[in-house]
Amino acid sequence: MKQFHKSAILIALPILFFTNNIFSQNESPINLGFDIYSRYVWRGSDFGSSPSVQPCFEFSKSGLTIGAWGAYTTNINAPAQETDIYLDYTFYKEMLSITLTDYFFPSDGVENEYFVYDKNTAHIFEASLSFNGFENFPLGLLVGTIFYGADYDSNGDNRYSTYCELSYSPEVKGIPISLFCGLNLTPASEDDLNLPSPINGFYGNNLGICNIGISAVKDLKITESFEIPLNLSLITNPMKGNIYLIAGISF
Repeated sequence: MKQFHKSAILIALPILFFTNNIFSQNESPINLGFDIYSRYVWRGSDFGSSPSVQPCFEFSKSGLTIGAWGAYTTNINAPAQETDIYLDYTFYKEMLSITLTDYFFPSDGVENEYFVYDKNTAHIFEASLSFNGFENFPLGLLVGTIFYGADYDSNGDNRYSTYCELSYSPEVKGIPISLFCGLNLTPASEDDLNLPSPINGFYGNNLGICNIGISAVKDLKITESFEIPLNLSLITNPMKGNIYLIAGISF
């Protein structure tokens, strides 16, 4: 735990520094968002088996973004909640991004100990690097590794579960679409496969594709001056044998 506290301090110091930089500017762009999705599927896994409401709050300046994002399902029998804090820096002509994310999955009716950062709590810390594509060739690549938190094997050791996603996001007749394929790069060990859970790796038991699909966005015209983006995604997870057709609107 002491070793992680040192890591937490190293992460917190740049956050405080950049936050001070943001607020010292004359203007600090603020982004507020609220999405409603028929399902919350992240990297091929369904969270909550019900519609999900997803608010977000961001401060952005000079390529740096500090934000909070949440997802809250409407399934009272098996609720799934998530509140994430992230720090993102985009650089090199907006083609590269480095992101640190604290994923937190609270539970209803219990004390969740948010400010306890050992691996037995509901925190998951990930570092990721994204290539956002060239202006005339929208090919993207994301690699994210969980470096601490509730992602450990049967021996209590960190798995360092790693996810890699390749995407191609052109615009077809004015409609942005995205083709994507995500890979689980950290299969479960033989010891983990003996545990009761059918999926013992973070993204799946095996090395291979866990998230593949297509998404598109179209603006729905409500009035002459007001439009709502409609998001549609067809997602399948070959590793778990699941498929989802998801709709969402953004405000």
